[in-house]
Amino acid sequence: MTWKPTKLTLEQMEERRLKGGRLLKEKRLIQAEIARELGVSRAAVGHWAKRMRSGGLKRLQGRQPTGRQSKLSRSEERRLLSLMKRGAQAAGFPTDRWTLKRIQQLIWQEFEVDYHPNYINRLMRRLNWSWQQPLPQAIERDEAAIAIWREQDWPRIKKSAPDWG
Repeated sequence: MTWKPTKLTLEQMEERRLKGGRLLKEKRLIQAEIARELGVSRAAVGHWAKRMRSGGLKRLQGRQPTGRQSKLSRSEERRLLSLMKRGAQAAGFPTDRWTLKRIQQLIWQEFEVDYHPNYINRLMRRLNWSWQQPLPQAIERDEAAIAIWREQDWPRIKKSAPDWG
């Protein structure tokens, strides 16, 4: 069985390492054959063998990701999203446009956590929020006149237009 995907999840990579470790333990295949079987380099299998010598299959298991934990818990992140979905005006801002600075202020007001605006951008991407540019609208725009045009003029224009079929 050859491993084909170009991008594997952490769980899939761990599964592949453990399968390689079991194949190494059985000693039926040489490292080059194991590498070919699993679609990895011979050097990777060599690293696995070295790790197994110092601790067995347990050394091939995945580890907890390193790095600092988020200052906001998962439930606080969900609460932040629900507050943001209500809109910036509901949070006390003069317009309904979210900016990184406003999100930073909201996080401080609600959770007393201070994030740098650069990190807030990464946080928003991780929470599947993306930057949106609002559509520009003319200051002279008259919604009432547009509604009248749609009701009265547009049906007449549409009816008299040639059918290009």
